[in-house]
Amino acid sequence: MHFKLLIALVDNTKTDAVMDAARKAGATGTTVISNASGEGIEESKTFFGLTLETQRDVLLMLVEEHLSRHILETIQDAGEFDTKSGAGIAFQIDVEDVVGIAHQIETLTEKVEDKL
Repeated sequence: MHFKLLIALVDNTKTDAVMDAARKAGATGTTVISNASGEGIEESKTFFGLTLETQRDVLLMLVEEHLSRHILETIQDAGEFDTKSGAGIAFQIDVEDVVGIAHQIETLTEKVEDKL
């Protein structure tokens, strides 16, 4: 079995919606890193020297490669990445090797066999 790591940088108000959508699309779990910050093409606004940034969460999802594109497109819609400026981004990277998921292999095998 081969895996992809989906990484989503999400406005914290959309975290739950993106996680729910990912699970319904086939993701078996998500790790959330809270309170990340950053800026995109537009600089963050300031008010009396204080930066006004929206809080972001980083979502990490290890998914089987045959499910990855569908999950990526699903979280794009749930997070409104292409319809709202600054809503977030998501991308996937190849994973060379994985340990610690033996308990999920049976569930993943059933889902992947349905897709093939």
